[in-house]
Amino acid sequence: MDHGLVFPNEIGEPLLIGNVRKRYFDPIVTKAGLPKIRPYDLRHTSATMLLSEGEHPKVVAERLGHASTNLTLDTYSHVLPNIQKQATAKMSKMMFGT
Repeated sequence: MDHGLVFPNEIGEPLLIGNVRKRYFDPIVTKAGLPKIRPYDLRHTSATMLLSEGEHPKVVAERLGHASTNLTLDTYSHVLPNIQKQATAKMSKMMFGT
């Protein structure tokens, strides 16, 4: 049966993440000398890095496939401990030029 998939398995069916991880992902991680991680960890790292570099939460939410920024911010804002301090500094600069 043709599922119209871009990346099917060997018999044309949907890939199973467990098989992809065991056959391909884990060996690459091991060869790279990285600690054991999951493909999902890359997703989390990407979102965390983008937010910490000031990317707009809407852009990050769209990349993650979140329906709104609420889930994105609820999940990832804990990694931005200086966000209030940065906002205060920006406001001070806009208002007082300092």
